[in-house]
Amino acid sequence: MKEKTKQRIKQFSIDRDWDKYHNPANLAKTIAVEACELVECFQWDDDNYKIDKVKAELADVLINCQNLLDKLNLDEDEIVNQKMDENENKYPVEKIKGLNKKYDEI
Repeated sequence: MKEKTKQRIKQFSIDRDWDKYHNPANLAKTIAVEACELVECFQWDDDNYKIDKVKAELADVLINCQNLLDKLNLDEDEIVNQKMDENENKYPVEKIKGLNKKYDEI
């Protein structure tokens, strides 16, 4: 995410004095709630969804993820690349390509 966008998200909460509610547990719960609202966009039909609603809910998830990253002083590139390293080790291409199995099933 661009630094300007991160700062905009942070300033939004500061201006409204909401940071006091942004503890890690509350933010994690909010991310889960917003993710459920994203899933709801596809609840009854996988193919016919309203893209504007999907974008709005996905943005809510990302905003709250950014708030949690900020609260925990984490860098998104660092933690994503750490996780990708783990995933690449758990799911080697030569063993998993074309399969939808968990790492403990390959």
